[in-house]
Amino acid sequence: MMEKIKKYLPYALIGFLFILPLMPISSYYMHILILCIMWSAIGMAWNLLSGYTGQVSFGHAAFFGIGAYSAGLVYFHLKISAWWGLPLSILIVGIFSLILGFIVLRLRGPYFALATLASGEILRISTENMTKLTQGDLGIMLEKRTWIDKTYYYYIILVFALFVAFLIYRIVKSRWGYYFVAIRENQDAAESLGINTTLYKTIALTVSAVITGIAGAFYTNYMGYIDPKIVFALHDISIVTIMVVMVGGVATFWGPTVGAVIMILLAEVVRSSFKELEAAHQALFGIILIVIIIFLPNGIVGDFAKIKKILHIGRRS
Repeated sequence: MMEKIKKYLPYALIGFLFILPLMPISSYYMHILILCIMWSAIGMAWNLLSGYTGQVSFGHAAFFGIGAYSAGLVYFHLKISAWWGLPLSILIVGIFSLILGFIVLRLRGPYFALATLASGEILRISTENMTKLTQGDLGIMLEKRTWIDKTYYYYIILVFALFVAFLIYRIVKSRWGYYFVAIRENQDAAESLGINTTLYKTIALTVSAVITGIAGAFYTNYMGYIDPKIVFALHDISIVTIMVVMVGGVATFWGPTVGAVIMILLAEVVRSSFKELEAAHQALFGIILIVIIIFLPNGIVGDFAKIKKILHIGRRS
């Protein structure tokens, strides 16, 4: 019976998500749902590169920001719909990730992480100073929004997130996925077995970057305003992406989704209910991350059996 439930639960969940907007939901809660789904997709992208392939990135804000500005600049300079930024972001972020990969994938461990972090900060500073191209700190505002009703944005990001989940599931279960895990576990041993580690690390980086870039282009269309400090933010983009996966479970399929729901809901609760903690919510997230690392190093999904055991012992006592 439990096996059947596990088999059909994902389909039931997808069906529920599609009919959810038909229920009487306020605009605020629809906004929270959109953010949860968007961060779930970004988390899945980071998990592919860092969780399965072992290349820990602190620079996903770079990919998110490039995607966001792909949409913003198309609207600002060409005066066409910012939705054209979605296909454009695939091209631009893809090229950027290949160039970045050629440089940083030669590095390992903390050196790779620091190099990716630097890439995001370099792009943020550059975007702030290229005022003729990007408007600098003034940012770019979409004066004509395609839709006002959030339902349209909800269905767009939901379909995108489902596609990302399907794509990553297929990759992880394919030969590429086994190569990624082999690289994560022991890159030298993988090379000795004939695996072209540079090629497969580049594939993981490019796929992860493009997904994040598309999410950034969607963010521009949805929010209607971007500036460098928002879309290239180390804390609000790169660090939150890492926390989403760490809390949910690294190298697990459901981890990024669970982590996204928890982190977005927690952030909104802090901002709306505890005004005195609003300025310190990043410190609060840091404390949560430390607790997760100490007690649940594999995240909520990865250590779910441990959580059930603890709850079972608690009920018996």
